[in-house]
Amino acid sequence: MNHRFVLTGGPGAGKTTLLSVLGECGYPFVLESARRIIKERLAAGLSPRPDPVAFAQQILSADIDKYRDASACDVMFFDRGVLDALYMLEAESALTHSEIAEYVQAFPYNNIVFLLPPWEEIYGKDSERDQTFEEAVEVFEGMKRWYCQWGYETLNVPRGSAYERASYIVKSVKALTNRF
Repeated sequence: MNHRFVLTGGPGAGKTTLLSVLGECGYPFVLESARRIIKERLAAGLSPRPDPVAFAQQILSADIDKYRDASACDVMFFDRGVLDALYMLEAESALTHSEIAEYVQAFPYNNIVFLLPPWEEIYGKDSERDQTFEEAVEVFEGMKRWYCQWGYETLNVPRGSAYERASYIVKSVKALTNRF
C-alpha cells in the first residue's frame, strides 16, 4: 500500500498549518514547493512568479525531487503533490494527456487524497499568496475534479481547529493503513 498522502485544495485553506500540527505530533510531512520558489524569487528582487509554464515546471521538478526523497515505507504527508503541478501545466496546455499520464503513473500517491475546502474566515493574502478568495475556490474545485479524473478519491477535511483536522486525518489514515 502506498503511504504517501496528499493534502490539497485551494490556497489559504489551512494546509500548511494542518501539516505543522501533524509534524508536532510526530508525523513526517513535505511542504509545498510554490511558496519556497516565490520566496526565493522575491529575495532575489524578481517578480513572485515567472510565466505560468516556467513556474509550474519549477514546481513539478521540485515536487518530483521531494517525492523521490520521501521514505516509501513510512506514512508521509505532502502539502500538494506532483499532480498539482501537472494541473497547472495542463491548464496552460504545456503537456499532452499521455505525458501527464506518464507522470501520474511514475509518481503515485495513496488513492485517498485529503481535500481542504475553501474557508473564507481563515483565508488571507500574504507575500506568497496573492490570489483572491474566489480564485482559491476555483483552484479547490479544479483540484477536486483533477484528482478524481486521475483515479483518486478525495475526502473533504471538515472545518475545525488545526488539531481537530489533524485528528480527522490521522483517524482516516489509521482506518486505511492499520498503522500509526
